[in-house]
Amino acid sequence: MLLRQVLDLTVQLESDIGSELDVNRRDFEAMQQLVMSGPLSPTEIARRLDVTTAAATVIVDRLVAVGHVSRQPHPRDRRGVLVVPAPASIDRAMARILPLIAGVDRALDGFDDDQQAAITEYLRCVVGVYQEQLPNPGAA
Repeated sequence: MLLRQVLDLTVQLESDIGSELDVNRRDFEAMQQLVMSGPLSPTEIARRLDVTTAAATVIVDRLVAVGHVSRQPHPRDRRGVLVVPAPASIDRAMARILPLIAGVDRALDGFDDDQQAAITEYLRCVVGVYQEQLPNPGAA
């Protein structure tokens, strides 16, 4: 029950941060990928979001329109472009995400090493169960 609550709250928090950034859920997912990985090609964004390249282009267009990303020439592929997150947008997103991460870290610090190991093993098992339910286990 608590794991379900964590999952539900994660969705709510992502929605709230997305609203604060003036983006929809799918655009926020793209922003998350860019914040975590840095510049990506539109094709890589499509792959990571499991959408068509045409859909990824629409997502990037919307993110460009609100100033969260820019398209820049790919440094190694003259025909390619990279989608680059705007530093101000990264800062806005991280201002919401870092306190959450710090709070979770503080909660974990309250457990001794054996308890942390048990929590880690439990979460590893949960990830395994989730992955087994995917059409391509281990793809996530």
